Amino acid sequence: MISKTDFEHLRRCVELAETALEKGDEPFGSVLVSAAGEVLFEDHNHVAGGDHTQHPEFAIARWSANNLSLEERNEATVYTSGEHCPMCAAAHGWVGLGRIVYASSSEQLAGWLSKMGVAPSRVRNLAIEDVIKDVAVDGPVPELAERVHELHRRLYATSR
Repeated sequence: MISKTDFEHLRRCVELAETALEKGDEPFGSVLVSAAGEVLFEDHNHVAGGDHTQHPEFAIARWSANNLSLEERNEATVYTSGEHCPMCAAAHGWVGLGRIVYASSSEQLAGWLSKMGVAPSRVRNLAIEDVIKDVAVDGPVPELAERVHELHRRLYATSR
């Protein structure tokens, strides 16, 4: 169930994804929110420099491990414009983060990219639940998924 608060945090993730695109990067953005509703950390993709591990969800996992107790991590929520890739899902699980809420799914992204003629990733397309267990996951959110789709259309329209 996506609440009004969830929707607002997801909207921020999409804004961060647009910021990434405007900076010449792939459009992904994420926000970490405490159990009390405080935004603790936010970031966007930084893979344009060639290091394809520079995903915002991975940055959230690293930041959380260094700045939050295990209990705080478990009670926090990660919001993201796109469902975690397997690397980010594993990092999320390893550091013990809580709920994940995403605007668009990895299945949607794979379909969009295929229709645009973009070669598939070397990394398998897996749902978060296929990588980590015992985590609450909500998404996609159709109203925002279409905005994410548009960002990917813009990325690949300019990179051809």
